[in-house]
Amino acid sequence: MRLFFLLFLLIFFPTEETAWVHPEPSKMEIYVNLWRKELLLMKDGTVIKRYPISAGTSDTPTPIGDFRVVQKSAEWGSGFGSRWLGLNVPFGIYGIHGTNKPHLIGRYVSHGCIRMRNRDVEDLYDRVSLNTPVRVDGPILGKEELNYRILVRGSMGSLVQLVQNRLLAGGYYAGPPHGIFDDATEQAVKRYQKENGLNVTGQIHFADLVSLGIVE
Repeated sequence: MRLFFLLFLLIFFPTEETAWVHPEPSKMEIYVNLWRKELLLMKDGTVIKRYPISAGTSDTPTPIGDFRVVQKSAEWGSGFGSRWLGLNVPFGIYGIHGTNKPHLIGRYVSHGCIRMRNRDVEDLYDRVSLNTPVRVDGPILGKEELNYRILVRGSMGSLVQLVQNRLLAGGYYAGPPHGIFDDATEQAVKRYQKENGLNVTGQIHFADLVSLGIVE
């Protein structure tokens, strides 16, 4: 009887040492390496899958930075292949999707999205959920051989976002780093240029990137 009573206490009134522990759910992450044109699926920090990809062209580079999967859809259309994983890029609609031209995988051919073979994106789609972190890593200016282009009002992309972050840190810009070169960004650029002895144009030239410490 005493043994039964002790078992009853342990089951229904567990001590701190015997309390049931629920394991943390596995953490899935996506890492995109634009240099290698490769997408890695990681679980708890360990690579579990590798997929070849295509990235953006010189004119339409793939955004770099940290994002999340905010949309999952099937059958967006032949050009998008069989699956779509939308990312929360603040300056446009970008995502990871399939393709109807699998022979172009491994090249810089997209309009900024990350293309995969249909069978690969279907496999990835089934493994990740909404809010999965996505880190896209690559050259700041897009393709490594890309010639730098001046940033002006209306420009959009990761480089604009990086400039805004630097201006924000320096106290020249007070808006959100959304990657859109708007009037507030232009005025912040002018203030920075004036205080740092640069040509006051309101545009970002290569010399401005050097001054901001973005490139050497």
